[in-house]
Amino acid sequence: MKQYDVVIVGGGFTGLTAAYCLAKAGKTVRVIEADSAPGGLAGTFEFGDGVKLEKFYHHWFNNDVYVPELVKELGMEGDVITLPSRTGMYFNGRMWKLSTPIDLLRFKALPFIDRIRLGLLVLQVRRVKDWRTIEHLSIREWLEPLCGKTVYRIVWEPLIQAKFSVFAEAVNAVWFWKKLVLRGGTRDKKGGEELAYFKGGFGRLADALVAAIRQLGGEVSLGQGVSAIRAEGERVLSVNTPDGEIAGKQFLFTPAFPIIADLFEPIASPQWIQSLRRIKYLGNMCLVLRLKRSLSDTYWMNVNDPGFPFVGVIEHTNFDDPKNYKGSRIAFLSRYLAVEDPVWSYKDDEYLQFALKHLVRMFPDFDESWILEHRVWHAEFAQPVTERDYSSYVPGSGTPFSNAMISTMAQIYPEDRGTNYAIREGREVSRQMLALLAGNAVKKTPVEAGSSVINGVVSASSNTTGA
Repeated sequence: MKQYDVVIVGGGFTGLTAAYCLAKAGKTVRVIEADSAPGGLAGTFEFGDGVKLEKFYHHWFNNDVYVPELVKELGMEGDVITLPSRTGMYFNGRMWKLSTPIDLLRFKALPFIDRIRLGLLVLQVRRVKDWRTIEHLSIREWLEPLCGKTVYRIVWEPLIQAKFSVFAEAVNAVWFWKKLVLRGGTRDKKGGEELAYFKGGFGRLADALVAAIRQLGGEVSLGQGVSAIRAEGERVLSVNTPDGEIAGKQFLFTPAFPIIADLFEPIASPQWIQSLRRIKYLGNMCLVLRLKRSLSDTYWMNVNDPGFPFVGVIEHTNFDDPKNYKGSRIAFLSRYLAVEDPVWSYKDDEYLQFALKHLVRMFPDFDESWILEHRVWHAEFAQPVTERDYSSYVPGSGTPFSNAMISTMAQIYPEDRGTNYAIREGREVSRQMLALLAGNAVKKTPVEAGSSVINGVVSASSNTTGA
């Protein structure tokens, strides 16, 4: 049996970036991905005529740094495009534009003084220099005193409820703080938001990484799951796949914690397994509509009206050019929910009808005849739930085995999941593995907020930015 220097379980952007860096360093690498396409939550699919698209909506922020670095290294720097985005809110039966400061001043759903308080919120948020000082607070406990109860009730509470469902009051303030800091830094000189996208979609970048890994002598196996781990003492020897056992000197596991727990449960201590299962997740159902006509001129429409089952309606072709989709319009309807929710088990056509009865309330001119094609995608572990004092209990990158590490999107904290940080983590964990392969102790770099593989407490896909 061939023994690889590193075996990586999971072909999202963390696993692929780590494999790329290790292969560049001359190491033999094998990536094992259960899905038929690479990229994790940023994976793609094809419509009937070959038009390719992400399963879950994605973009980058124009202040992300790790994505451009990798893209440039791959010789594709000309393929990252920065575009203005139009955002809005559906509230009280109408749509409001919220792309610029002028839009905010016209947002009459709030009294004038509350519009000012909402506009000043980003400045107040930037005063927080150490996220640990607010980690013990819920979003409501932190945000209401800053922006007032009216702003919280109308603007933020519906989104937090839609995003986190039964966990809405448990999520800590750090998650929201980081979101506001990131979004506040994406504005152009006129106050409008600019976002970035990769020509041809994120799946094309994942495919480019796979091609680079293979060109460097690495191997990437798609459509293969890992069914078991074989270990001896404090070392992992191999993983079982449909192709048989795959042996390695070092192992990296990048799926969600519950999947890692299932794999390690027969061979690891109950205490460590329980620490993995302590992290809660929400699923996401994403309805992708391919349409003859546009729903609106807004890219990102937050849904703040009670009674609507979506956190947002994202019309992708108000961001990326419809010509890239043969002139059709693309819209994503996103719903976060617990997998125990009965809606989770709806069949695709059943979910479509469930969604359309709400969509027509938002867009009265909409007709089902506009739909050319549709798909419904499920991600069981789409959103980790970062409860109060999350950094005190989230597992670090180590495992009970000296040659096995984990790096997942639940460890990016205090950042939220996203391809930019997945790339960062992939680079960092590859650095550590190179040190271990050389027989050196891992040299710790200075603690940086949001890198759990660096500090061992706080180390990714969809959302990915966006989902």
